[in-house]
Amino acid sequence: MFRWKKLGKLFDPENVGGRTWLTAFAQAPATLVFEDFVRIYFSCRLPVEPNGQYVSRSAWVDVDRSDPYRILRVAEQPILPLGRLGEFDEFGTYPVSVVRNGNEVWAYYGGWTRCESVPFNVAIGMAISRDNGATFRRVGSGPVLSYSPAEPFVLSGPKVRRYLDTWYLWYIAGRKWKLVDGRPEPVYKIRMATSADGIQWSKVNRDLIESRVEDDEAQASPDVFFANGRYHMFFCYRYSSGYRGKEFGYRIGYASSPDLFVWTRDDARAGIDVSEEGWDSEMISYPHVFELDGKVFMAYLGNQVGKHGFGLAELEGNLA
Repeated sequence: MFRWKKLGKLFDPENVGGRTWLTAFAQAPATLVFEDFVRIYFSCRLPVEPNGQYVSRSAWVDVDRSDPYRILRVAEQPILPLGRLGEFDEFGTYPVSVVRNGNEVWAYYGGWTRCESVPFNVAIGMAISRDNGATFRRVGSGPVLSYSPAEPFVLSGPKVRRYLDTWYLWYIAGRKWKLVDGRPEPVYKIRMATSADGIQWSKVNRDLIESRVEDDEAQASPDVFFANGRYHMFFCYRYSSGYRGKEFGYRIGYASSPDLFVWTRDDARAGIDVSEEGWDSEMISYPHVFELDGKVFMAYLGNQVGKHGFGLAELEGNLA
């Protein structure tokens, strides 16, 4: 058995200052480890517009490898420009997942566009960095993973991994839009695609994780970590309505697999839950698991889906 020992909030965007585009939210943390520091990517929001809409940007914070709670620097500018008029990422880049590929860093991200009958739609884009992940340039004006007859909308939450020369991309795909008190709320499930080169993807075209709390359970942020001969997925889930509060808000779930295709869900083994009080007492979500100098850590969001930043937890015990 294992559990996650919470170490506390690591980064709060409200403490940065001097960046008009970075005033709140530090969502969906994802790491890139360097020799003496760890770069943690996250997504933030500009102030809400008068019509209630917002724009999301992505950035990074560098922390000391020997002491992750010592912040070294924060990106001066977003890592990626927004798309141009009418393009799939005109209104946001969120979330981001990165992987090294030779001398380059490849990023996969959710590109946001606005809609009329529902608030948004999302497709997955790709960008490449040639300056060690400081800034990125899109590979093109369109997404690398987009809507299809089996996945008609909201493809987002990409998490990229490479195992045995195969690229794997876990993501979410919209199942339906559900009206809740007159407001459209998305229901999405965890899916996967594979690739030989990280550019051309083949979708598995089925849900990987069974629903538990209700049929319209929304699942997100599927992060896969290999240990002791098995694949371990940490993800988050919520109810389809009332999820902005504690009772039906996001929680972190767990599943395991011998082959990356067949997954057994067992949330009782997730090893982490909301705190009694404080910044993560209402919800926890968007887990990211990474290894650092012989230890395994989880970065995750707290209340209001990361409005006040993300925290860190350390694995106690072994994933088996």
